[in-house]
Amino acid sequence: MAPVTTTTGTSRISARAAGVTPSATLAVDAKAKALQAAGERVIAFGAGEPDFPTPPHIVEAAVVACRDPRAHHYTPTSGLPELREAIARKTRRDSGYEVTARQVIVTNGGKQAVSNAFTVLCDPGDEVLICAPYWTTYPESVTLAGGVPVVVFAGADQGFRVTVDQLEAATTRRTKVLLFVSPSNPTGAVYLRDEIEEIGRWASERGLWVVTDEIYEHLVYGGTEQHSMPVLVPELAERCIVVNGVAKTYAMTGWRVGWMIGPVDTVVAATNVQSHETSNVGNVSQYAALAAVAGDLVAAEEMRHAFDRRRKTIVEMLRGIPGVTCQEPMGAFYAFPDVHGVLGRDLGGRRPLTTEELAEVCIDVAKVAVVPGEAFGAPGYLRLSYALADEAMVEGVSRLAELFGSAR
Repeated sequence: MAPVTTTTGTSRISARAAGVTPSATLAVDAKAKALQAAGERVIAFGAGEPDFPTPPHIVEAAVVACRDPRAHHYTPTSGLPELREAIARKTRRDSGYEVTARQVIVTNGGKQAVSNAFTVLCDPGDEVLICAPYWTTYPESVTLAGGVPVVVFAGADQGFRVTVDQLEAATTRRTKVLLFVSPSNPTGAVYLRDEIEEIGRWASERGLWVVTDEIYEHLVYGGTEQHSMPVLVPELAERCIVVNGVAKTYAMTGWRVGWMIGPVDTVVAATNVQSHETSNVGNVSQYAALAAVAGDLVAAEEMRHAFDRRRKTIVEMLRGIPGVTCQEPMGAFYAFPDVHGVLGRDLGGRRPLTTEELAEVCIDVAKVAVVPGEAFGAPGYLRLSYALADEAMVEGVSRLAELFGSAR
């Protein structure tokens, strides 16, 4: 279909906006919720969202803020001063990264932190190395900032972890930024300490910027450790931006509070941009986030234990399905099974040739919502979030086993 144009011959929708692909994870979640609203018993593995309520002391802080007139007005664009201080302290406590409040800007969720980072770093044509499989928003944020995403893929045979040799082979004179994520959405991969050091030193020697997303920092399992790249490679700190938020650790996805940490000049630039886009984050959410980051990690640890239990169960069940293989995720709360062995087979009269088509069959026939690997730059895989109740998770995978087991 040709773009609709105005009487002057220009397109009604800008090429930049028209080229943005909608979030596949949110689209799958929306379809699942629509079917549930219509009375269907849909098991939704789509959204990356803890199924736990926000801890009570955080909610209570928001209630108190609602009644406080100070919370009824603008705050500085970069966030409540006391929240920025608390984020700096939390960062030192949790990762050992020594930063000051001046290096912090509070954003409307982790997505705005990602967007801010690429907006302040990318000029038109600058290339950004993106390790794949990747979270679906990353390449879109780079493109919207005028940059060029350069995908570097690591499959299950590499544990979904890219190597320095791969990064070097993808680097050109236009390369400016490396996007690094550990633990990973969608794979659950966690880079080893020596791998992070090697990649960080390579980026530093190359003079590249690194944007590292640490949103899943507290969700690691089986003795695995999470490491922050600028801590392991301190010489990188002046060319490193860290993005994070309260969504996953504190079960606060709907509160929309994230942050970007970087050199002061990048934070000043991001603040200037944000001042024209959204101003400050909602005050009530900021006070809730203050209670979260200034508090302990007891509730987060309870969630982590539940996710660990579910992780073991879902991997065992997926590995028992003919045509499916699954790496053990060591972080986040996603399983990322390889389903190449199911493609092309007859599933209830339909023969999906891609994982996009397979995901449609899953929700239409089995009433199970999953996200196809194409959304993450990894055709042939499916992403299943195990951040849902144990009983629902078992039922959902059992439905998939029945569907795939009927294949001819």
